[in-house]
Amino acid sequence: MKEILKKLIKSLPIAFTRNQRYDKLTKKIIKTICKADSNCVDVGCHKGEVLDIMRKYAPEGKHFGFEPIPDLYIDLVEKYSGSTVKIYDFALSNNYGTATFNYVVTNPSYSGLIKRKYDNPHEEDTSIVVKTEKMDTVIPLNTKVDLIKIDVEGGELLVLEGAVEILKRDKPVVIFEHGIGASDYYGSSPDKIHNLFTNCKMKIFTLENFLNKGKQLTLAEFEKQYYNQVNYYFVASA
Repeated sequence: MKEILKKLIKSLPIAFTRNQRYDKLTKKIIKTICKADSNCVDVGCHKGEVLDIMRKYAPEGKHFGFEPIPDLYIDLVEKYSGSTVKIYDFALSNNYGTATFNYVVTNPSYSGLIKRKYDNPHEEDTSIVVKTEKMDTVIPLNTKVDLIKIDVEGGELLVLEGAVEILKRDKPVVIFEHGIGASDYYGSSPDKIHNLFTNCKMKIFTLENFLNKGKQLTLAEFEKQYYNQVNYYFVASA
């Protein structure tokens, strides 16, 4: 019943929550920037909701999904069997190896390499060991990346640090989460994210400004968005 209600709410034209607004804007961005043969990367694939949208608007592209939670990974492999989608069970980071991963059993979407703050204090979690890898190493050099979505509950800086060569080379559009209560547990901060994209000759926007061809966020504006919790989803592009 809970899943049915979620699907019903998502189908409505009105966004009732901030997450629903971000979901609708993310879909618009994917629809806007994707060509039929665009290649996309979904980091923190979960059940493949965003990956499905990528496939819809880039049906001829090569797509890559990353999901380290074993049950979700198995479901994704089965879901995309026989397609051009490649699913990996790596937790993307800035290094290769293994790591302890905080798996939130009662709410898998909260899971990540480091335990973060939960909205519900009664969530149940456990530790599992996962493989870590850099996006720069996994994605073939001859594959131009056009779009990346990163939703890893605070670990976005690690993912980006492991994808610097792709960012510099391909200048993909990057839809990413960056918010207090998650990113700060990883030692991340707006200046580190902003500097990384600046060094890759890329700019940061709110989702609305990107769609409306509005102005980029300066470091001071990005910090204000973060520390005042105005937004926690953003877009980076050249």
